[in-house]
Amino acid sequence: MLNKLPHLCPSCSSPLNVKSLSCANCKTEVTGEFELPPLARLEPADRDFIVDFVKSSGSLKLMAEKMKLSYPTVRNMLDDIISRLNEIEKSSQNGSPGLASKISK
Repeated sequence: MLNKLPHLCPSCSSPLNVKSLSCANCKTEVTGEFELPPLARLEPADRDFIVDFVKSSGSLKLMAEKMKLSYPTVRNMLDDIISRLNEIEKSSQNGSPGLASKISK
């Protein structure tokens, strides 16, 4: 079983980069400095929300019913995730590695 991919440094909470990728089939390995995609840098709860949102065909109404929450509450949750994604993308463009720790929950 594979471990879940960490996205923040356990020591200083800065975003982690990937140094190598490998193929389980042929054992080819690619090394370098690779930035995690924005969705991978979200907290697990945010990623789970996005997966559920996509599985609900993007319907906040269905999400609210499944979560037993009001539509405005679910809408606010989505807005918060959108804000965090915008901050992650902004920090990537500005090269500000410490910003992701400020936007984590």
